[in-house]
Amino acid sequence: MAKFKVEITGINTNNLKVLSNEEMIELFQKYQKGDEEAKQELIKGNLKLVLSVLKYFNHSNLNLDDLFQVGVIGLIKAIDNFDLSFNLKLSTYAVPLIIGEIKRYIRDNSVIRVSRGIKELAYQILKFKEEYLLKYGVEPQNSLIAEALQIEEYKIAFALDSLKQPTSIFEPIYNDGGDTIYLSDQIADIKEQNQDYDMQISLRKALQKIKPREKNILINRFIVGKTQMEIASELGISQAQVSRIEKTAINNVRKLIK
Repeated sequence: MAKFKVEITGINTNNLKVLSNEEMIELFQKYQKGDEEAKQELIKGNLKLVLSVLKYFNHSNLNLDDLFQVGVIGLIKAIDNFDLSFNLKLSTYAVPLIIGEIKRYIRDNSVIRVSRGIKELAYQILKFKEEYLLKYGVEPQNSLIAEALQIEEYKIAFALDSLKQPTSIFEPIYNDGGDTIYLSDQIADIKEQNQDYDMQISLRKALQKIKPREKNILINRFIVGKTQMEIASELGISQAQVSRIEKTAINNVRKLIK
């Protein structure tokens, strides 16, 4: 279980109190008579329940501190609406409310809107994978997950991708102490070519005057539309080298067309 341990800032999860069933019943009886201190004890005594739910969201890039606070809101709603006459454990009643509160938060705070059905499927997949791993000690293959959840295999990756946060194309992905490589450098440029013919003529002339390797890289990057990684693989050099040559070539071309 250590693999799924959830760390919450400012809280020593090892010291969190867990109420016994008898203590829970006694506190609920007091709270339902208007004792607000009993409510606080019920909240404190069930924080580990919120943590146990958070492990299902431990695979996402979301801030677990924020999710914990949202999960506590779900716990409080469960405590406020729980009745001893339900003949249920509080955990049985509270877990769906905690999960619902967290999922609603994720959905409402996502930069890219994804349908609720796809995200629900993603959580089912994560739950199945975790339970299978704990039982058998290995992660299940996608074919097994698809069969168990009765879905097409391709939907697994599609659903799990819905939980990922979008990344800026200006996110630095590599730095060897020199020029930084950004995500945008790995994206092929397939946009329509500039229709300024005078500029194109100037560029062609400038390309004839720079070094062959610089010319080759510029053509492959901005005319053919290859990524730096693809060019590096073809030339047998590193992507960092391609990035440096590309920037030098661009600077040289700019000087020639001024």
